[in-house]
Order: sequence, then structure tokens, then C-alpha cells
Amino acid sequence: MRREQAGPSVENLAQARHESAKGVGFGLGAYVMWGCFPLYFALFEGIPAREVLLHRILWSCVFMVLLISVIRRWSPVRAAFAEPRKLVPVLACSILIALNWGIYIHAVEVHEVLQASLGYFMTPLVNVGLGMLFLKERLTRVQLFALGLAVLGLSLQLIGLTKLPWITLSLAVTFGTYGLLRKRIALDGLSGLLVETMMLAPLALLLIGGQWFSGESHFTASDVGPLGLPASVLMMSSGVLTALPLLAFAGAARRLRLATVGFLMYINPTMQFLIALLIFKETLHPTMLITFVLIWSGLALYTASTFFQHRARQRG
Repeated sequence: MRREQAGPSVENLAQARHESAKGVGFGLGAYVMWGCFPLYFALFEGIPAREVLLHRILWSCVFMVLLISVIRRWSPVRAAFAEPRKLVPVLACSILIALNWGIYIHAVEVHEVLQASLGYFMTPLVNVGLGMLFLKERLTRVQLFALGLAVLGLSLQLIGLTKLPWITLSLAVTFGTYGLLRKRIALDGLSGLLVETMMLAPLALLLIGGQWFSGESHFTASDVGPLGLPASVLMMSSGVLTALPLLAFAGAARRLRLATVGFLMYINPTMQFLIALLIFKETLHPTMLITFVLIWSGLALYTASTFFQHRARQRG
């Protein structure tokens, strides 16, 4: 007579809980760092967003080269460059993420962090819409209703503010499209960021050189922003601060369920929203508040629907 298969041991359960707790810690670290980005980019006051973007690309590439060398993860990078034809979607991703970074830095520069946070709140729903259009993904009625709430919210803002909220739309569309293309590229987050920045770094370096020779560069400025920090320190640190949240996110993604990671994702735009209101004292117009409420409601509905779908599949 065979014994019934033993369940997980106490040690295994304890280890699983420990790994899950570490995953939550990594996830919180990643999204809190991303959520604090408005405070960081506000330190570049007086430096044009375009110059900040060029240095972010360059120093992200430099830091990623060092990091990949330390952790010895060059094989996926070499494999990517070994097939030039497959680099076309990577180049598209590079352009999209550069546009996203540049628009976000500009949003902080012109004190439109509320619009930026709204764009990142919308991104998951943009991903859903793109999945429907290009991947033929099917949605439940509740999920379609959630998507409709977001569209309604944005439509009200277009009517109420009488101007196109281009920062919101651009951030949501560029990051959503980046996510769609990124799914088709066989590179992890760190290797992908290195390949993307390597493709843009030569142009960034050329333009930085042009600024230097024309006397327009701020790299040697010694008293920048509200803290009076050297511009060179701020610009070089942008590479480190681009990679660190990705490292933390990778640690979270390995240890947590997708539903948990998806829930933590809303920490980032929520923090940006609060920073815009409480620290930068941006004005929240009634129309924008209604837009936020509709999009929050849509996200809550979509998240709840996805969670219950996942639970049903597990039980089935």
C-alpha cells in the first residue's frame, strides 16, 4: 500500500514565505524609486530636458556595461547583436523608451507631474487596448467596461480642459507600445536596457559633443537646482537611478505572482500624484479630478476582474 504524497514541508513553506516577503520588498523598492523620480528630476532645474535625456541615455549605457560585466550576463547581449535583423524591434523599443523618458523629464521641467502620473495610471489600460487590437486578446464584459471608464475619463478631460493633454497621452501610448513590442523580444530587463541604450548612445554622445563645442553644455555647472549640486554628479547618477529600480523589479518578478506585481505597480503613479499635489503644489482642476476618479475606478475593476479570473483558473 502506497503512502499518500506528503505535502510541502514546514521548511519549504517557511522558505516560500521568506522568498515572497523578499519579493514584496524588492517590488516596493522598485516602485517607490520610480515614484520618487519627480523629486529627482526636479534637481535638474535650469538644465533643458533634452540635455538631461541625452545624458540619461549615455550614463545608463555606461552603468549597464559595468553591471553586466560584473554579473557576467553578456551572452544574451552578444546573441542579440549576432542577428542584426532581429534588432529592428529593439531599435523601435529604444526610440519609444527614449521618447517616454524625454516627455517625462519635460513634464517635471514644466510642472505637469499630474499629467505624467495620469499617463502612467492609464498605461495598463492602454496595454489592454493594444492587446485587443494587435494580439486579439479577449476581454470580459467587466474588463471592457473598465476600459470604457478610462476612455470616458480622458474624453471628459479633452472637453473640459479645451486642450489636448498630450503629456498624458504620449506617456501612456509610448510606454504601452513599448510594452507590446518588448513582449516579442527575447531579452530580460537588464540585457534589454543595455542593448536599447547601446543603440542610442552613439547619437547621444554625438549630440552631447555638439553641445559641448557650441558652449551650450551644462555638464560642468557647479551649482544646479534647489540643492546646488554639480551637474556632472546629477547627470552621471541618472544612469545608476535608471538601472536600480529595474534590478529591484527583476528580483520581485522572480519571486511574486503576476497579480501581486500588477497591484504594486500602482504605487508609482500614486506617489507621483501625491508629490505633484503636496510638494509641487500643482493645481488639480475639477475635470482632471473626475478623469482620475474614472481611471482609478476602471483600474480597480480591471484588477479585481483579472484577480478573480486567475483564482478561478487555479481552482479549475
